[in-house]
Amino acid sequence: MAVLLLAEVNGAELSVDQTAKAVTAAQALGDVTVLCASAGCGGAAEAAAKLDGVANVLCADDAAYGNGLAEPIADLLVSLASDYEHIVAPATTSGKNILPRVAALLDVMLISDITGIVSADTFERPIYAGNAVQTVQSVDAKKVITIRTTGFEAAAEGGSAAVESIAAAANPGLSEWVEDKLQTTDRPELTSAKIVVSGGRGVGSEENFALIEQLADKLQAAVGASRAAVDSGYAPNDWQVGQTGKVVAPDLYIAVGISGAIQHLAGMKDSKVIVAINKDEEAPIFQIADFGLVADLFDAVPALTKAL
Repeated sequence: MAVLLLAEVNGAELSVDQTAKAVTAAQALGDVTVLCASAGCGGAAEAAAKLDGVANVLCADDAAYGNGLAEPIADLLVSLASDYEHIVAPATTSGKNILPRVAALLDVMLISDITGIVSADTFERPIYAGNAVQTVQSVDAKKVITIRTTGFEAAAEGGSAAVESIAAAANPGLSEWVEDKLQTTDRPELTSAKIVVSGGRGVGSEENFALIEQLADKLQAAVGASRAAVDSGYAPNDWQVGQTGKVVAPDLYIAVGISGAIQHLAGMKDSKVIVAINKDEEAPIFQIADFGLVADLFDAVPALTKAL
């Protein structure tokens, strides 16, 4: 079977981590063709061609795709759909914006956030904040799927797929780009970071969140936060980890002052090693932590940062 994978492209650069993990998942479905759609995406296409498991790469280099607008990219995917049984993308902000439109235009169901592939038409996805796994079988002729990449290892580099330039599809003109307002930081991106340090309501204030940031910077880690911390104004919304935030699975996740509500656990429980620091020894976070420290975070975190 043939699979069309929409690569995660930021500007003109390939998000290698997200795309490589999606490639690993897509290989279980058939021969993988990667689509890079952006302005000046030639470099992204070359990077995608180096991933093991990629059969070929399509490069749609056009200004209409340069700012990630969902409508023109969805129309491009639909124009290519006749040659593929599966159309997939990482379950990122971009993928979750584009693929539902593709499914609607093709009049098929969207299968979202899959974490497992049983067969070509049967998939596993978490529900109820990750407390249950739903098995979904689709009889649609074409399967449109977003992949929760935290459940898959990244494909290695070493491939040499051919890169083909393709023409843009007609632009539906349903939306236009006005401007991007982006925060810049020297820290790793939260969803692809190898280490994440997160703070919760127990941190107490926006000023106290500097303790979390100092520890993260010492570890060259990304900074996360629980929803309670974000709702309290301690941390910005794009740091939120959980069911209604970002899903992460780093090698090391340090939860500081986080009780471990089910909504938060849904966003980080697949982390390789979980460390919890909380003064409440009954906190639910200790039930899933590999290492737990019952201590006042205002004593423990500065001491840990100093020791490091």
